[in-house]
Amino acid sequence: MACLLETPIRMSVLSEVTASSRHYVDRLFDPDPQKVLQGVIDMKNAVIGNNKQKANLIVLGAVPRLLYLLQQETSSTELKTECAVVLGSLAMGTENNVKSLLDCHIIPALLQGLLSPDLKFIEACLRCLRTIFTSPVTPEELLYTDATVIPHLMALLSRSRYTQEYICQIFSHCCKVRMQALKCFSVLAFENPQVSMTLVNVLVDGELLPQIFVKMLQRDKPIEMQLTSAKCLTYMCRAGAIRTDDNCIVLKTLPCLVRMCSKERLLEERVEGAETLAYLIEPDVELQRIASITDHLIAMLADYFKYPSSVSAITDIKRLDHDLKHAHELRQAAFKLYASLGANDEDIRKKIIETENMMDRIVTGLSESSVKVRLAAVRCLHSLSRSVQQLRTSFQDHAVWKPLMKVLQNAPDEILVVASSMLCNLLLEFSPSKEPILESGAVELLCGLTQSENPALRVNGIWALMNMAFQAEQKIKADILRSLSTEQLFRLLSDSDLNVLMKTLGLLRNLLSTRPHIDKIMSTHGKQIMQAVTLILEGEHNIEVKEQTLCILANIADGTTAKDLIMTNDDILQKIKYYMGHSHVKLQLAAMFCISNLIWNEEEGSQERQDKLRDMGIVDILHKLSQSPDSNLCDKAKMALQQYLA
Repeated sequence: MACLLETPIRMSVLSEVTASSRHYVDRLFDPDPQKVLQGVIDMKNAVIGNNKQKANLIVLGAVPRLLYLLQQETSSTELKTECAVVLGSLAMGTENNVKSLLDCHIIPALLQGLLSPDLKFIEACLRCLRTIFTSPVTPEELLYTDATVIPHLMALLSRSRYTQEYICQIFSHCCKVRMQALKCFSVLAFENPQVSMTLVNVLVDGELLPQIFVKMLQRDKPIEMQLTSAKCLTYMCRAGAIRTDDNCIVLKTLPCLVRMCSKERLLEERVEGAETLAYLIEPDVELQRIASITDHLIAMLADYFKYPSSVSAITDIKRLDHDLKHAHELRQAAFKLYASLGANDEDIRKKIIETENMMDRIVTGLSESSVKVRLAAVRCLHSLSRSVQQLRTSFQDHAVWKPLMKVLQNAPDEILVVASSMLCNLLLEFSPSKEPILESGAVELLCGLTQSENPALRVNGIWALMNMAFQAEQKIKADILRSLSTEQLFRLLSDSDLNVLMKTLGLLRNLLSTRPHIDKIMSTHGKQIMQAVTLILEGEHNIEVKEQTLCILANIADGTTAKDLIMTNDDILQKIKYYMGHSHVKLQLAAMFCISNLIWNEEEGSQERQDKLRDMGIVDILHKLSQSPDSNLCDKAKMALQQYLA
């Protein structure tokens, strides 16, 4: 049966309608599918921008037939798509048009269409749904009648730019009445810049969506609404759609999340508040500083470790069970937030460490049964280990390296990545933990990490070895080379991960420092090292990689006997000459260091080396560089020329 408009139609109008529009509807019933498709396409062209034609076709019963064709399994995807387009066009007419479409149960039919595998058809259905749901006559509750609809819409979000746009507009209009839609927004915006940029510009009744979220942060709103709105704004901020210094973040979202961490809130709310706040402030030092002085947050978080309360104080078994259930989550959330708070600022780190029993709590956290708590504790420790002062004091007082080494023995990759990154800090030259870590078998452990399939673990393994080799004794350097093996060292020098390559070059540079060490290492590994240097200088590498490689050559040139490996290698000498004339000053300077170390006239054999390099045209290049507009390069060239004059 045709869906009728609410207002009665005069007979004279009806006869006019029949005459001008009947043929469009009649063609929808043709037995030839191709003629039906052409009829729908012609109808689409006829209704564009023509509200009168839209009303006529609705009166004549076009809607039920279009919906029938849209839902028929025998209809082609192209026909279904064209039907959805026409229905969307009809919905763009008057409010009466939308009412008629709703009376014909268009929404279930379109939602069913979203199950199709065809993207164009899905987009057409979503476009029509968007038009219907943004009409004031459509009850927003219709979106929630089937519990499977929202999850399916969220699954469709990533299909295309159009699915994101239409779904966001549907949700934004329906969020006025349901918490469920608000939760959807938080899921949509999480780590999704494209969706976040769409949401930030969505207007609902003339008001931008972020402004609506800010209103939902007010203390008189339900806690769940405040928290979820804060999450939405946090995720949009982290996705780059809202600036970190925007008032809606600094004055509204951040204080709201700090409130959620207070004792007055339920344990679940405190967990969610702390974790969301940790995520919000993680990359921004100013937000970290503001949070650290808001409502005594650092001290407030210490309370997170006091659950479950002592059993004697709890008479209610349900309460004890509840506390036990959330105790792990509370500790995890507190560690996460402390890690974010202390990521950059030395004063904040000091406040955290001075909080009651904090170092003991973190050390205990490293051996907890819960992987999530262990990971959060390691992250917290890693954040605090960025402090030189704390590495020398609190970390040494609590022998933090011991439980950390245990963690590194047997842990999932996600924990290993953070723990090994922290070990890099504990192995820095000024760290008192460096020596005991070396004695506990760290070299073998780190060499093992360099063979991991996980690039982050390879980077951390080689980075820690690089720190270990810095100004180290010959024995430690020999241990590293023996445990790592030259085969593995050269595998790392050809690693596809740039960070691994750079850290391996850094390790090699640290190994090849101080003359006796340089000569010793080059006497046993010189041939392979020179081959690796040649390959890198000839390869398609960036400026930083080639600069590091030239610096390694400069270190070799500083050796007593090692420099002969350069002087007897004409290929390497030509490469040094080439980089002296390079367009990039960094590479010119690095090449200059090589030359300076080779021609230094206080050293044995300097005259022969100077003569050979002069014959190669090096002196001419030095004269040219002594006129360089770069003062550093100019000075180094003049200093090198003085070696020839001395």
